[in-house]
Amino acid sequence: MNFPIVLVSPARPENIGAAARAMKTMGFSELRIVQSEAWRDPATRIVAHGAGDIIDNIQHYSSLPAALADIDFSVATTARSRAKFRYYATPQQVETILREKQQWTGSTALVFGREDSGLTNEELEQVDLLTGIPMANDYPSLNLGQAVMVYCYQLASLRQVAATAAVAADHQQLDALRQRLAALLERLKVADDEKLADWIQQRIGLLEQRDSAMLHRLLHDIEKNL
Repeated sequence: MNFPIVLVSPARPENIGAAARAMKTMGFSELRIVQSEAWRDPATRIVAHGAGDIIDNIQHYSSLPAALADIDFSVATTARSRAKFRYYATPQQVETILREKQQWTGSTALVFGREDSGLTNEELEQVDLLTGIPMANDYPSLNLGQAVMVYCYQLASLRQVAATAAVAADHQQLDALRQRLAALLERLKVADDEKLADWIQQRIGLLEQRDSAMLHRLLHDIEKNL
């Protein structure tokens, strides 16, 4: 199972090194970095301590869409304070969701944002599922390396799950579903209802394969009758 970790514009080489070390400890091996050269600093390798092979094989991308171009399903971590996005999965829920998804998709990416500001709303819209780490109110943040460790620990067992060959061709089903629903909203003249559009965008990632297939079937009937 292809399961890269994606860091968007990390600023501190020490954080990149800590993320690589966490990945190595939990069995993850592919690190992708978007719009940052901080990983070239020697401090990255010093903090990585034993995860030099991950640093050696870092892949650099000019944008998040480029980093996710070959990925079937993506998950982004974000703070729950982002008002526009109301639907989050806990790390435990992410594991449950991905365990089903990885039976019919070939690759999953876990995306982390900037140390100071996280991911932008535009970047969050480019992923399939949002997740946040529940924390005490009086200490509301983790550093990047700690956050990577939390998720790598929680999701380590998924590295052993292989996609089922019989349904592997369905990995584009969710993208097709999003496009079909967007077209339906336009046709119904409600595409400017941002709350409805956001709800649809964020909930589709939670669907199991059977549910998304049935929704495709329902949309076909709606489109035919319209």
